[in-house]
Amino acid sequence: MHLKIFADGASWGNPGPAAIGVLIKDEKGNELAKVSRHIGNATNNQAEYQAAIVALEIAKNFKADKITLHLDSELIARQLNRRYKVRSSKLLPLYKRASKLSSELANLSIINIKNTQNNEAHALAKAALKKAVKNKAIQG
Repeated sequence: MHLKIFADGASWGNPGPAAIGVLIKDEKGNELAKVSRHIGNATNNQAEYQAAIVALEIAKNFKADKITLHLDSELIARQLNRRYKVRSSKLLPLYKRASKLSSELANLSIINIKNTQNNEAHALAKAALKKAVKNKAIQG
């Protein structure tokens, strides 16, 4: 089985309220898992990493022959592919966690895609963000 994973993070403010969206499909395009979750306050890059981490944690539950993780964050994709160094002390623990998970998955490819190719994961992140902000406004 080939898992096609799309992950995205979003934040309003940098840092500010943040959320993640993850969509996992098989090679035929069937949806296998979906996540739309508020993660508290974070920067956009922290949210992008958290989305990748959740995606990789879920991927471990499948017995996939091949896994492709699609990220629209060039920074995160290039750091995880070891093309860029991680210079931010706030991103380093997230990078280490994502790298550890990556090493536990055989045949993993991490690909940087355009934002327009990540619409579903982006919509999941935005929906969680809107819901969290709306709930806070109602409670506050």
